Amino acid sequence: MEPIPLPSHIHYELLLQLLERQTWFAVSQKSPQQEQVHQLIITLRKALAQQRQLEASCQRANLPIEYRWSINEPPTDRKTTSEDESTAPPPKATSE
Repeated sequence: MEPIPLPSHIHYELLLQLLERQTWFAVSQKSPQQEQVHQLIITLRKALAQQRQLEASCQRANLPIEYRWSINEPPTDRKTTSEDESTAPPPKATSE
């Protein structure tokens, strides 16, 4: 069976870091836009949690998973059931 392509967790992490560290502070406090940013952060956290549930379900069903970095990335022959095996840890954040 072909591996199930899923986005690498780093995609969620990068978006969350951008929203939490930059976008949040760029909008006015207590503004409708800050509330929208807050809701977006919540939605992304939920999406990551749902993906992890899907990954666990696939693991229980012995379905292979392949983490993708890009939509243009060709499928590989390698089966990956743990993202830890396929991605390096994100770089440490530096203050800007």
